[in-house]
Amino acid sequence: MKNLSLKLEDDIFQETEHIISKVKKSRNRYINDAIEFYNRLQKRRLLSEQLGRESKIVAQDSMDVLAEFERLIDEDQAI
Repeated sequence: MKNLSLKLEDDIFQETEHIISKVKKSRNRYINDAIEFYNRLQKRRLLSEQLGRESKIVAQDSMDVLAEFERLIDEDQAI
């Protein structure tokens, strides 16, 4: 486990203190849980952006394949 010095804005600290007293968690556990949750959220956002970029790349290839299939079908129907 790593030690970390952390500076929080006063209002965030006060709200955190209020919540941890209600949920009966230690400050350390609460902050670890919060960072773990935020990390998962950011990973999902990054993955979504990556999939969006890759979908755009593949989209043109898909359209090219579709056009080729349509050309082949048209040729086959002409015979």
